Amino acid sequence: MNRSNIVSVLARVYVDDIEKALPLYERLSDGEIPQRLDFGEVRLAKVGAFLLVQGASDEVRSHAATVNVRDIRQVVEAIRAAGGELLEGPASGPNGARLIARHPDGTVLEYIETGEL
Repeated sequence: MNRSNIVSVLARVYVDDIEKALPLYERLSDGEIPQRLDFGEVRLAKVGAFLLVQGASDEVRSHAATVNVRDIRQVVEAIRAAGGELLEGPASGPNGARLIARHPDGTVLEYIETGEL
């Protein structure tokens, strides 16, 4: 059986105050405990299918979603074959190898290798 390289897709939610925003997203995610992470000036909290982002620049806000994948190399090959552009990476990140890519249609996505099987 073939499995998709995509493990999950997180909806990015840009907020001014992550602490004020979290209760709603925790409730929407059936009380799931947020996973928090700081990356440079950006504060992040993953809760369920949501990625709350505080302190994002306009460049970061252009990222439509975060896609968790099993193998980042497959993403690089697919993006290049389709005529897309790698904007950042792949490079090590705080939660796995990551890259930012612009698809040929203009969509900008962040990809993170989760290593999940």
